[in-house]
Amino acid sequence: MNGLVKSSVAAAVLFLLPGVAMAAEWSVKGDESNVSFVTVKADSLGEVHHFTSVTGTVSDAGEAKITIPLNSVETNVDVRNERMREFLFETMKFPDAVITAHLDMAALEKLAVGERTRMTLEATVGLHGQEADIEPDVYVTHVADGKVLVETAAPVLVTADDFALQPGVDKLKELAGLPSITPVVPVTFSLMFEEN
Repeated sequence: MNGLVKSSVAAAVLFLLPGVAMAAEWSVKGDESNVSFVTVKADSLGEVHHFTSVTGTVSDAGEAKITIPLNSVETNVDVRNERMREFLFETMKFPDAVITAHLDMAALEKLAVGERTRMTLEATVGLHGQEADIEPDVYVTHVADGKVLVETAAPVLVTADDFALQPGVDKLKELAGLPSITPVVPVTFSLMFEEN
């Protein structure tokens, strides 16, 4: 109930598209992608949440952008969804989490279909009016012609204070009558890209 993203945003985050023609543009396949995060309340009760929507592109110039509409948060409890939108993410003012990166397309090495590689990315997360740099470790898999999967090799840790989310976390704690909500949230993502 604190950070999220994706970051989650992020998740998120995609960014190396091996086995790609240099001038190709790529888009996230939302129905084959996922951004999830875990919250811990009352010191020991962990819960998994996700976003039902994620979009993104990589341009032929190597400009990568992933957008997570924060109103799509799904915690499997309607009132908690509403509270997270209103008090944590403040989606009326900050509707999206956005992850960006620039890729040196000329430097990308091509993977054959079925090949996988691990790498560290450099990206910027924009969330709740704040920005922070992240360096997620990801696996990149060339799953089929024109399709590349980018997924976290390890969770990305998002801290509420990095995105001015701690007041929202405190409000959620108050509304739910909880003794604590952990302010550090692990975020994972699995993003399928398809060549346009």
